[in-house]
Amino acid sequence: MGVSRAALSQNLKALEQELGVRLINRTTRHMSLTEAGQQLFDTLRPSLGEIESAIRNLGDALGVPSGLIRINTSRLAAKALIEPHLTEFYARFPKVALELVMADGLSNIIADGCDAGIRLGQALAEHVVAVPISPPLSMAVVASPAYLERYGTPKTPADLAAHNCINYRFAGSGALHDWDFTEPGKNGRHFTQAVTGSLTVNDDGCMTRAALQGLGLMQIVDIAIQRPLAEGRLVRVLHDWTYHHAAFCLYVSSREQMPAKMRALIDFLVEKRGEALPW
Repeated sequence: MGVSRAALSQNLKALEQELGVRLINRTTRHMSLTEAGQQLFDTLRPSLGEIESAIRNLGDALGVPSGLIRINTSRLAAKALIEPHLTEFYARFPKVALELVMADGLSNIIADGCDAGIRLGQALAEHVVAVPISPPLSMAVVASPAYLERYGTPKTPADLAAHNCINYRFAGSGALHDWDFTEPGKNGRHFTQAVTGSLTVNDDGCMTRAALQGLGLMQIVDIAIQRPLAEGRLVRVLHDWTYHHAAFCLYVSSREQMPAKMRALIDFLVEKRGEALPW
């Protein structure tokens, strides 16, 4: 709030003197509300909320995006779709604050106190309002040139049994990620395949760094590895078996009474949707 501890302390003491009652118990290490302080706080809290709401509504009426947006997002989506644009976003909307809540599992944004979430479109519930904020994605199987030179290139998913594959464990459910594939051909079916290897992680960045070191093959959403692919530090294999994903979507619970800050965020991310955002 831009108020120093000393100034705040003086304001509280002045309020206590004016009211003639102690509101806060103070020790050298702790502060706590007195019974009178708790009573005053409980009485004033609804009014403070109304004041905050009135100010927010006024900003919305004037079309000025302002206030905090809490976004529940996977680490991968945050790295690829939000972090590269933070400077530009704040330059455009200086009165908006973002809080990124990193979570890999699908979240109930209402229960978690968030305003929006970002997940792959096919994972979303039907009742949410979702806006695509990335191009359509695919699951890429990649390895370093050194690994492929030493151990060979798999031609089919069945060949992965003879390879060291870097496993990914979902932090929320604890389940291992079974790799996604689509059979070649116009009507190829989607199927999953469990893989084995000497390393299991729950972070996309760690998995990518391990693959770059030549530890093994990995499967990851293609948007996360554009730079190492372009630079030749990773090589994509099993092209004919690629499984195509829906885009990443920003989802909210409802379009009704959507505040200006949320409309600004959605429009901004849609604008950036077509840009390549490698890590």
